Amino acid sequence: MGTPLETREEQAVEIVDRLEEAYPDSTISLRYSNRLELLIAVILSAQCTDERVNQETKALFETYDGPEAYANAPQEELAEALSSITYYNNKAKYIRNACATIAEEHDGEVPDTMDELIELPGVGRKTANVVLQHGHDVVEGIVVDTHVQRLSRRLGLTEEEYPERIEEDLMPIVPEGYWQQFTHLCIDHGRATCTARNPDCDDCVLADICPSERGDSEIDLASGDPW
Repeated sequence: MGTPLETREEQAVEIVDRLEEAYPDSTISLRYSNRLELLIAVILSAQCTDERVNQETKALFETYDGPEAYANAPQEELAEALSSITYYNNKAKYIRNACATIAEEHDGEVPDTMDELIELPGVGRKTANVVLQHGHDVVEGIVVDTHVQRLSRRLGLTEEEYPERIEEDLMPIVPEGYWQQFTHLCIDHGRATCTARNPDCDDCVLADICPSERGDSEIDLASGDPW
């Protein structure tokens, strides 16, 4: 198996350096043109691929314009427009209710603070972090999606299982200037190489420092299960 560097801080910096070289154009893959579209796209992306979300939001964003339009849309109509998205009924409710709150309590503008964002229906810390970072240029933390969760455990950066606890572990060891980019790098590497079910360790730029590397390691630290 790979041998991680002596400290988690050194490990995190080395991971960022190598992944930046491997994915120099890494960035958010959701498509949007304003903060509301970003918020809606991120809500829809939960347990759904960004590719699928982008396919559906192209027509969605042409149909509805502004928070009032979403808030006033019939539940059945909005759900039907999202029917290829996972949990589309619940997500339609979240979007309608979040947009109603934005229209009524925030003068139609997507909030720019963590506290206000997480009060919106369907918005947790991960979604709020994405909206703050890409909608408001405010970086308060690290977005922990399934790729970040998997890679940070496999690479020995954390032993925590839940996103908020993982974020707490990552923030002190990932250089603050890379908090936003760290997520995109993990997503790209998680899609291309370090996949959930069949990671390509033979072609991984991190294999030599990865304690989960399948060459010798018996355990996938992401799940705790044997390879």
